[in-house]
This record gives sequence, C-alpha cells and structure tokens, in this order.
Amino acid sequence: MLDNANAQERESKPLVLIVDDERDIADMLKGYFELSGYLACVAYDGEAAIKAISRKPDVILLDVNMPGRDGFSVCRAIRDSVSCPIIFLTARVEDADMIDGFASGGDDYVAKPFSLQVLGARVAAQLAREKRRSTSSVVRMNDDISIDFRRMQVMVHGAPVSLPRKEYEICALLAKHPSQVFDRDMIYEQVWNAPGDSSVVTEHVRRLRKALAQAGADASCIRTVWGVGYSWGA
Repeated sequence: MLDNANAQERESKPLVLIVDDERDIADMLKGYFELSGYLACVAYDGEAAIKAISRKPDVILLDVNMPGRDGFSVCRAIRDSVSCPIIFLTARVEDADMIDGFASGGDDYVAKPFSLQVLGARVAAQLAREKRRSTSSVVRMNDDISIDFRRMQVMVHGAPVSLPRKEYEICALLAKHPSQVFDRDMIYEQVWNAPGDSSVVTEHVRRLRKALAQAGADASCIRTVWGVGYSWGA
C-alpha cells in the first residue's frame, strides 16, 4: 500500500532536483518547493547530481559555481540521458557565461540573488511547456519513420531509436517543417536557444543520419541543400 501511495504521489506531483553545494540554499529551496506542492530532492555536488538523475526528475535546478565538477560540466554529462528542463542558478551574469550555459544543454538561467516567487514561476513555466509538448501524438513522417512527440522519441518501423537530445530536436525540427530549408545558424538558434558555433550542427546531422540508417531507415529523408542547409524531404 505504501508503494502504491508513493507512486500515486509521484504521478500527481512533479519532482524537482536541486543541485547546490551551499547546503543552506539547497535546503531552503527544497522546503519552498515542497510547500508549493512539489516533490523535491537535493544533491550537494556534481557527482551526486549525476547519480540523482536515476530518480527521473521533472525539472533540475543546477548551480553553476560548484567546486570540482561545475554546473556546466554536470549538464553536459547528463543532457543526453535526461530530457527534462534544466535551469541554471548562478551569480554569473556575463553574456559569455549565459551562452556557455545554453550551449551545454540548459533551458533557462536565473541569476543570484533571486526571488523564490520568480524562481517558482520559472519552474512552473518550464513544466507547462513540457506538458504542452506532451499533448502531441505519434506522427508518421514517411514509410520508415514516425515521431512520438509526447515521449520525444523517433521510431523506425515502430522500434524506438536511441538519440541524444540534440539529434532528436534537429530531427523533430526538420520533420515538423517538411521541404523548408534551414541553414545551420537557424538550426542552432532553434535547438540550442542561443547564439554560438553553428558548425557543430553538421556533426549532429551526420550522427542523426547514421543512427537512422543503422536502425533501417532511409536517412536520405534528411536532405542536404548544398550551400544552404538541411531540409526534410521525401
């Protein structure tokens, strides 16, 4: 009975993972979110955060300035394993730091000191965005490939294909706009949500095509438009 009760609570309450080496701040945030109707757990360093993702949090609050493994490093280490929103908490406010944060896989950036109410609103907004995304159904893109936008999952002949988040998002972006050509800068801006080195898009597209081909799909559906960019074609 207790296990069933815990499972029902988890289904009804989002889990917030709080990662901060300042224990007073971490514990304060845990108390705030629990009082606000969330479940909350805490990790006090980067290594503990990486282990804690096994609990499958719905959103992660990740401090940047931690000794040892900093927040950017943790984000890069877990981003391919988790699709939930990651919000950085940091005293850094320079544009370069913000770009690093988004490039490493973060979804939002809250500068310290912050208002608990503002942080709570940011968390709620990210969760609402994920919920809107989850209302989409499975869409068949062609004879080989379908996409489950609810689970952020690409499937080939009905079998799921293991893709890192960036490859999935590139695939979904192109598939949602068939025949529209996206240059690398447009793809980077849409997928990474920040300016940066768009040359990395080429490597992600190569990996995406390879994964689709290995799964038995015709990867030529992701077309290269020479001198321009990429598009989803028949």
